[in-house]
Amino acid sequence: MDSSSFMPMMPSIKESLEIKYMKNEFPIWTGGLHRILCMQGGDDDVSYAKNSEGPASAITLSKSLLIEGIKFMKLFGEEESLSVADLGCATGYNTLATIDLVVDNLRRRYNMECGFEPDFEAFFSDLPSNDFNSLFRSPPFTEHSKKRRYYAAGVPGSFYHRLFAKEKLHVAVSLSALHWLSQIPETVLDKKSPAWNEGRAWIDGAKKEVVEAYAKQSKDDLEAFLQCRKVEIKRGGMLFILMAGRPGSNRPESQLGDPDSRAKHPFTSSMDQAWEDLLNEGLIDKITRDTFNIPAYMRNIDEVQKAFEQCGGFEIKRLEYQRLVEHSKEKQEEWIRDPVSYGRAKANIVRATLKPIVEAHVGTEISEELFKRFQNRASGDIAMLHKTCFYGVIVVCAIRK
Repeated sequence: MDSSSFMPMMPSIKESLEIKYMKNEFPIWTGGLHRILCMQGGDDDVSYAKNSEGPASAITLSKSLLIEGIKFMKLFGEEESLSVADLGCATGYNTLATIDLVVDNLRRRYNMECGFEPDFEAFFSDLPSNDFNSLFRSPPFTEHSKKRRYYAAGVPGSFYHRLFAKEKLHVAVSLSALHWLSQIPETVLDKKSPAWNEGRAWIDGAKKEVVEAYAKQSKDDLEAFLQCRKVEIKRGGMLFILMAGRPGSNRPESQLGDPDSRAKHPFTSSMDQAWEDLLNEGLIDKITRDTFNIPAYMRNIDEVQKAFEQCGGFEIKRLEYQRLVEHSKEKQEEWIRDPVSYGRAKANIVRATLKPIVEAHVGTEISEELFKRFQNRASGDIAMLHKTCFYGVIVVCAIRK
């Protein structure tokens, strides 16, 4: 008899999960976002650094507004150094390019108007779960330079709380981060509440009570963010914000604009279908599906304007909504020829932004099963590949009064 016949059979994924359920080893995560919410670290194919083309496009679009905002700033000629902070920095090229842009333009303005160059401090801030190691292994920090462009430091913590001493900052920027909330509203996770978000992972198209709970959390979060920056930014300094947003004509339950963009967004159809696949295959139960919610909210200009008015202390110089195309025509044609590569690219984006909280909710094994099903769903929707979709962003430039 073949000796291999004596080897024990490995349990299937479903069987191994049933064992975990019986042993109460299956993690169900419902909160504590500040401990786990982060963009996927590292520099491999599923890292945020390799899957942040969307934020990069938004930053490129707003570059001229950021440069314009620097011109509105007061110059602090009596100070030998200036402090710049990137709030919600994540990792990769985007944060480094932004700090370079701010420092270079400020240095140029000081040379022209004051006749000297101050030193610069650059603070890279994000939640403690952020991959600061990958960030500070980037060439600007590892390559020796006789003349440093700036002195860098990492600042772990939530930007919904104070991070810096009073009037420490001359410039604070937050790029593609403020649409992430500090927490999932408690009522959304309460099965007995009218705001129980059954059967979906996000709020686009959700019932009124769910949307209202998210909108209130968004309002509280933005007001907390502004109050903290009001204390930390020097009078005459600048606050520049770029965040995902929605058109002013759209009510909160319509987070993503036109129907095609809503259907194609990674937080909506393919995501809900992937969770439903896991449920139908017996890999998760209904409670596990219904207690996973994506902590994001797309504000409109009115909501942002009201938050600044409520806070006081800032003069808004620019506040506008802009629309970005999802990807280039060349990329779309490439993906039409190879839908599997499209599904893989979309799944990598989801991994890069949601993997830590998905793993905290269902564990590593089921997390990978979810992303596989998401990839299959995205690859299989051939009709959507032929549609051009858009993302909305809100840009704010404000000077501390």
